[in-house]
Amino acid sequence: DGNHMGISEQFSDEGIPYYRGQDAGAFFIENSNPICIDEITFNRPVMKRSHLTKGDVLLSIVGTIGALSLVYSNKKATCSCKLAILRPKKNGIEAVIATFLKGKYGQAQIKRYTRGAVQKGLILEDMDQLLIPEFSDDFTKSIHESVQYSHTLQERAIAEYESAEHILRSKVDVGVVVQTSISQKALSASFGSTGRLDAEYYQEKYQIYESAVRSSVHGYTCVRNAFLPVKEKCLRDLPFYHYVEIGDVNVETGIATFNVIDTEQLPDNAKIMTQKGDLLVSTVRPNRGAVAILESDDLLVSGAFTVLREAGDYPKEVLQVLLRTSMYRDWLLRFNVGTSYPVIKDEDVLNMPIPLLEDNVKQDVVNKVNESASLRRQSKQLLEYAKQAVEMAIEQGEDAALVWLKERSGE
Repeated sequence: DGNHMGISEQFSDEGIPYYRGQDAGAFFIENSNPICIDEITFNRPVMKRSHLTKGDVLLSIVGTIGALSLVYSNKKATCSCKLAILRPKKNGIEAVIATFLKGKYGQAQIKRYTRGAVQKGLILEDMDQLLIPEFSDDFTKSIHESVQYSHTLQERAIAEYESAEHILRSKVDVGVVVQTSISQKALSASFGSTGRLDAEYYQEKYQIYESAVRSSVHGYTCVRNAFLPVKEKCLRDLPFYHYVEIGDVNVETGIATFNVIDTEQLPDNAKIMTQKGDLLVSTVRPNRGAVAILESDDLLVSGAFTVLREAGDYPKEVLQVLLRTSMYRDWLLRFNVGTSYPVIKDEDVLNMPIPLLEDNVKQDVVNKVNESASLRRQSKQLLEYAKQAVEMAIEQGEDAALVWLKERSGE
């Protein structure tokens, strides 16, 4: 398993990924939202046992037991003791191991060996009780190729999104601003007009950001002029809801997932009912870039989101990419009313200036964002096919499974 040493004081938003139990679930662990640690902590002798390598299969053994991810990168990374590290002795079989353990036969065994009453979990000593079928080299290769192509599709999705972001940065992003050490403001121009006394609010960089947007070639507007704030309250008259909270927005991909929660188990802050296409903007730690377009109808979301709906010709895809740029993520911090747990208000999002853009630029960004989403869906579907093919190979034989997989993979 991973690291047992208490290192929470070294956690940060940048550095070397430190995966925890809640990070497992996405097939490729690199697509999760990990906390990070610095190089010094990573290189401590006690940490070396939990250094990850490409091909490792990570299995959550406490909390969300059975959640599983594959390490697909050779980049430096490590994990906590809430994850078991399954390291195949033979190269090339990690894909079939991961897809098997994610499937019904793997999950049934994991459930069987789960121990405990109040805090359930798996222990490492039980890992050698998990049975994994031996498949032929041809079948193993086919599953490996499906997983590999799925990863390729995700990389293409990332490239499309980054291309959209590059377009907007070229229009408005001012990059890294060198800060001056002193900024003076008259009381009438500070507290007298804004009600803010915190010095951080008046940092010069925020004036530079605003000036850049206000001087855009085609002018500017504010979020509130282009989008409607959604405030529809949940009646809680259903037995369960599909619920989205802050942690369900992947800051790496900008995609929101949901959990099915019984109504009596919903948190008090589960408030707003949404529609497909609504834009979620996290008002908690807004610098993380937790901004997502909802892909499903009738989702209940946390009150810690500002929910926006298109009300004109400013596309939600453009606003999503814009608010996830480094400039806007930093700019939103101006309005926070906390320190270690920054929070902003809906009004701060609604009042943000945004540049007006040519129609062809907006359409180009929309096309790239939609293509990125399409590629991610294809990638996810291909992984589901691989998982089902492994189950079919057990039930009906490898030949039938290979024919079925090839038909769905377009081969």
